[in-house]
Amino acid sequence: MIVEGLAPHSIEAAVRVIRAGQVLGMPTETVYGLAANACDDAAVAKIFQAKGRPAEHPLIVHVLSAAQVAHFAQQVPDFARALMQAFWPGPLTLILPRRDGVAAAAAGGQNSIGLRCPSHPVAQALLRACQEPAAGEPVWGLAAPSANQFGRVSPTTAVHVVGEFGESLLILDGGACSVGIESTIVDCTRGAPVVLRPGAISRCQVEAVAHQLPPQDMQLRTGPATAPRASGTLEAHYAPRAKVRLMDQRSLQTALDLLGADLDAGNTVIATYSRAVLRSPSTKLIRRRMPDDAGATAQQLFAVLREFDAQGARLIWVETPPDTPEWEGVRDRLERAAAA
Repeated sequence: MIVEGLAPHSIEAAVRVIRAGQVLGMPTETVYGLAANACDDAAVAKIFQAKGRPAEHPLIVHVLSAAQVAHFAQQVPDFARALMQAFWPGPLTLILPRRDGVAAAAAGGQNSIGLRCPSHPVAQALLRACQEPAAGEPVWGLAAPSANQFGRVSPTTAVHVVGEFGESLLILDGGACSVGIESTIVDCTRGAPVVLRPGAISRCQVEAVAHQLPPQDMQLRTGPATAPRASGTLEAHYAPRAKVRLMDQRSLQTALDLLGADLDAGNTVIATYSRAVLRSPSTKLIRRRMPDDAGATAQQLFAVLREFDAQGARLIWVETPPDTPEWEGVRDRLERAAAA
């Protein structure tokens, strides 16, 4: 059931769902999440079950502000604090050493945990209401992976979430997500920030903040020697039902030229998503123009892939994004979708 996200009665209903150990759909600026109390292992198990997600694949925990980090993390390096100050609330997840006995299921059993402070007003309102003591023991964070079946295209509208889980799920409607792809993930357990998943906050932006710190604040601290598992970093992920193929502009046009009008005679519906204007005599070809701006492309990317599926496309041919820092997040999602 979709309800108006910022309406007081909607937030109240959502808090009741969370406190009852159930799950709900929650908007963030990146994508919609399937949320539950991060410290309730039984509730978190329902997220894994609903998504068909392996229990050892960790979830990101959403917190109201940097003040809640100490509830989940036993150690916060200076550079991680600097990243919080620079980019929170916003689309940045920090992986930190996890406190013993806290959110073990959400962390996939690891000794580290991914934390993020979302900027979406509905997410902020829900997190704030969950911490009000009048309703009982505060809920300090919400585990909220993308509200879709594991490995498939992430949802960026409330309607997308209904398509994944049906009408019975309570879904707070916050409109279309403004960022459109998942958060940048930075590992903060190895003494210096390491980007594990690109997103709207670029690698260059992360490095710029870290380099502002004195060398003594970047010294190695205790932590795992290897990178922890992180959300959305599997080789194949974010995939529509149709097969995605990345091609440069010339290869894409050549493939359409070879098919020519024969495309209309076949049963395979092809969709294209490109910055270049493509030529084809086919009347069956589904075309969407990719924006020239990386941010605009990220905002619409998952919605476009879902639209192609809905239109019956069997193949999705995408013009490879530029190999520049601002396009890294979009390129990452498309490469993982093509690997599925």
